[in-house]
Amino acid sequence: MRFGVVVFPGSNCDYDCYWVVKHLLGKEVDFIWHKEKNLAGYDCLILPGGFSYGDYLRTGAIARFSPVMSLVEAYAREGGLVIGICNGFQILLEAGLLPGAMIRNKNLQFVCKFIHIRVENPQTPYTNLCRRGQILKIPIAHIEGNYYADGKILQELRKNEQIIFRYCSKDGAISEESNPNGSKEAIAGICNKDGNILGMMPHPERASEHLLGSEDGRLIFESIIRRIEKTKDNLR
Repeated sequence: MRFGVVVFPGSNCDYDCYWVVKHLLGKEVDFIWHKEKNLAGYDCLILPGGFSYGDYLRTGAIARFSPVMSLVEAYAREGGLVIGICNGFQILLEAGLLPGAMIRNKNLQFVCKFIHIRVENPQTPYTNLCRRGQILKIPIAHIEGNYYADGKILQELRKNEQIIFRYCSKDGAISEESNPNGSKEAIAGICNKDGNILGMMPHPERASEHLLGSEDGRLIFESIIRRIEKTKDNLR
């Protein structure tokens, strides 16, 4: 089993993701530089958080044209597992691998704090160890995390159960107060129709050890591992 963490100029959560996969979960993982031309042999790609290319123009707008992204797109369209976290989510949106867009937080300020998210769909490669309605405590750190999509896209997301996480209170209630950035329908994470591509604004890698205040984010990575193992078993 082998993970790859894609590194763009300005990424700053790449080592956090590497640490979780390598040292907490004991799986092989490589850094993949943005100019890499070969993605063969990877079971899952992680696009980490940060400020790729300084977030000039728009978040993820320049990284979307990095040489490695054509390979990431091909990998994803062939069914490979791809998770974009925070800036990685923004890049996936800019690349058209996920629907919708990110705009500035409703208060126009950078928000960095622990929040709660509710698992809306536990039947994905990223949530198969979670329960529907389970509440996870995971931190956010962004200024452009306000997810926006028009009514047609939102209808499709709901219909296909592509809304994976919603911001909520610690008791699971969805409200304006529990939505930290103003995202449409309190959306914190979505997947594509096939379920192999996930984008989420909260940082699960920052909530994978008790020392950091929560281990809830570890469920995301452990769910990925479970799906990969199950897929490999089925191929044997």
